[in-house]
Amino acid sequence: MTDFPAGAPAFPRVTLLPGKSRLFYSRHPWVFPGAIAFADSGIPDGAVVQLCSHTGSFIGWGFFNSRSRVRVRLHSWEKERPPSPALWRDRIRSAIRLRREQGLMDPDGACRLINSEGDHLSGLVADRFGPWLSVQVSSLGLSQRLSSLLDILADETRCRGIILRQDKEISKLEGIEQADGPCHGEAPPPRVEFLEHGLRIGVNLAEGQKTGYYLDQRENRLAVAPLAKGRTVLDAFTYAGGFALRAAQAGARSIVAIDQSHGALEMAAENARINELDGRVSWLRAEVFEDLAARVETGQKFGLLILDPPKFARAKNRVDEALGGYRRLFSLAFRLAEEDSRLVLCSCTGSVTRNMLLELISQVAAEERRDARLIRVSGAAADHPIASSCPESEYLKCFVLGVS
Repeated sequence: MTDFPAGAPAFPRVTLLPGKSRLFYSRHPWVFPGAIAFADSGIPDGAVVQLCSHTGSFIGWGFFNSRSRVRVRLHSWEKERPPSPALWRDRIRSAIRLRREQGLMDPDGACRLINSEGDHLSGLVADRFGPWLSVQVSSLGLSQRLSSLLDILADETRCRGIILRQDKEISKLEGIEQADGPCHGEAPPPRVEFLEHGLRIGVNLAEGQKTGYYLDQRENRLAVAPLAKGRTVLDAFTYAGGFALRAAQAGARSIVAIDQSHGALEMAAENARINELDGRVSWLRAEVFEDLAARVETGQKFGLLILDPPKFARAKNRVDEALGGYRRLFSLAFRLAEEDSRLVLCSCTGSVTRNMLLELISQVAAEERRDARLIRVSGAAADHPIASSCPESEYLKCFVLGVS
């Protein structure tokens, strides 16, 4: 006996093993292969499916992908509402309303407009930079419906144009074939500028990291800035210079900002110039681990160190490898910290949890014979909501320490 909605189209079914349904009744959006008893034969990748309990009861609607580690990505738990353009429009309108309530829809500003699971659109990220949108899709089902999604985004935001920025590794794993580039309306110029808490920031949406800029650190950059006053500052993995520029604005005594990307450093230097902060920061192209190790060897010390590295691992089976990278980085930071200094240690590796990092910080501080006090713990800015049903989607961790 099933309880599918009367008159529902004959969508294929995916049936769960006994004891595996509760998580998905609670609206967790990711169904992994280990939870599945069987699926109807011949389901095309990207197709809409009905997720069922082992007794045949309806749980939700999602997209099927036989090659993905997320075998079914759920989007609706309403029996009468399978995925459709009308559903996307409602979700996008809700996301925009949330940002408007936060005061983030200033025409000259930037914000994360759609945050995947946090906005009930699992597999879709959209960042707004003034009149431009930068979009990333990590779900085959959504990628096959991208044209409809882009039309809705353009209609609801009245943007000038949308550019697609795909993660190549995820695209390969999901079977997504779309390439980077302008995909709706006008193509953005090589340099797009926007305001972030009074600073004018320019980014290259076609070549920058992720969707063009790390909007998730916006509030953390503002919170850390006062710690820079009168201190010598080292900003590692500076990218577009967000932390370094805030430190210069706050009155740092000197600032060294390091990144391996020549293009990122050019962008950062131009951001300093347009904010009349040029000459306040020394921009250095280098491999960060090698540079920090060399500074340890020469006995250099800093009053504020900011370390915001890229993701160290994507999968849970590489957590130990990622923790090894963080251990090495944190150890270098403690050795470079002068007496009564401040450390800002960040991680965007989702599979490495906050508690793992706190334990690691405690271990490294003890090994380096340094006293570390936790001053501030935070995550991504408020325009990066986290679904309560999917706490795993929380990825950014930022720790501010006092070191003596």
